[in-house]
Amino acid sequence: MDFAALSAARYSLRKFSAQPVEPEKLNLILEAGRNAPTAHNNQPQRIFVLQSPEALEKADACTAAHFHPPVILVVAYDPETAWHRETDGKNHGEIDAAIATTQMMLQAADLGLGTTYVGMFEPEKLLAAFPEMAGTFPIAMLPLGYPAEGAHPARLHNDRKPMDELVKTL
Repeated sequence: MDFAALSAARYSLRKFSAQPVEPEKLNLILEAGRNAPTAHNNQPQRIFVLQSPEALEKADACTAAHFHPPVILVVAYDPETAWHRETDGKNHGEIDAAIATTQMMLQAADLGLGTTYVGMFEPEKLLAAFPEMAGTFPIAMLPLGYPAEGAHPARLHNDRKPMDELVKTL
């Protein structure tokens, strides 16, 4: 699929099948996150793969968004590794992690898998449940898997503001 078609077709999947994600496909998705461009190439993104029943149950307890996917990727960043803008000290770790998340979402769609960006979670609870995430700032939970039968985009998915409302040429 060409990129324009892929970006138009991709939607937030909220209904997953029980079909497992093949390791080869998961590795391609993780590679897309690893290859994401980051400020000064500092690569502060950290990706935690949750796929055991215990890990998925613990993650589910940290969010009100319950989609029951076979895999959840928690995307975080290491604030010590992230680039800080010289003029005001702004930490770009969250931006870098969001870029990595987007690349993984698009790679998943290209492979026939679905995702949804979940920001509605309790970071402190997630960090307490997963000590392996210590020292990072989680920004997204990314449920990942195959669409369940009958899955479809949300009702408002295709509603788009006009280009001239979003883009200004100066």
